[in-house]
Amino acid sequence: QVQLVESGGGLVQAGASLRLACAASGRTGSSYAMGWFRQAPGKEREFVAAISWRGSSTMYADSVKGRFTISRDNAKNTVYLQMNSLKPEDTAVYYCAARFSLASGALYSALAQYNYWGQGTQVTVSS
Repeated sequence: QVQLVESGGGLVQAGASLRLACAASGRTGSSYAMGWFRQAPGKEREFVAAISWRGSSTMYADSVKGRFTISRDNAKNTVYLQMNSLKPEDTAVYYCAARFSLASGALYSALAQYNYWGQGTQVTVSS
């Protein structure tokens, strides 16, 4: 079992930056690919970014490409999402997710591919 706890959300103005963190505990000695998703009010949860368990590969949704950066520090069992040039449409609850992965470079963008989820952190961007 892996437990995930997100932090770093908040209320910011458009154009500002935020850095989200996702701390993992439990069976963190195994190799886990990680992802960030978000869910805006009245909308489906959607993929934002993913990173392979070694951190060698990343993938982004088109809507955040060039503005968001996913990274990880395996020594700290933490994954980050650096969000720059935030827009009002980025307002959502952001969730991190994890899944066991044998392939060091594998990336996953579908909700159903992840086994473990955090409780979410709210990001609100005002115009």
